[in-house]
Amino acid sequence: MSDNGREQFEIPKDMRSMAEASVNQARKAFEQFVSSAQATAGTIEERNASVRAGAKDISAKAFAYAEKNVQVSLDYAQSLLKAKDLTEIMKLHGDYVQGQMRALAEQASDMGQVISRAAMEAVKPKN
Repeated sequence: MSDNGREQFEIPKDMRSMAEASVNQARKAFEQFVSSAQATAGTIEERNASVRAGAKDISAKAFAYAEKNVQVSLDYAQSLLKAKDLTEIMKLHGDYVQGQMRALAEQASDMGQVISRAAMEAVKPKN
């Protein structure tokens, strides 16, 4: 027994070596896990940047279309105020509706392309 009444406990060499190897192996596994987690976080940040850029493009395009459509509607309203008779009002209205239908089709097609590009960019593998 030792001075304070207890026997000194000693871990056998083989067991100590095995424990040290296990600790080292666990440390390496943890470091690999942290490294992978950091890489994944970086990839997510890159994806978020791509998504934000795509969303910004989509918002800018939508705002530009809204602005253009409002301007065309105001021009239409102003032309109605200057119309001389019902025949001219009907012609202005027909022209306005046809123009807006064409614009809407073009805008929808363009917006679909912008959204598609943004979606493709968001899922594109980063190297």
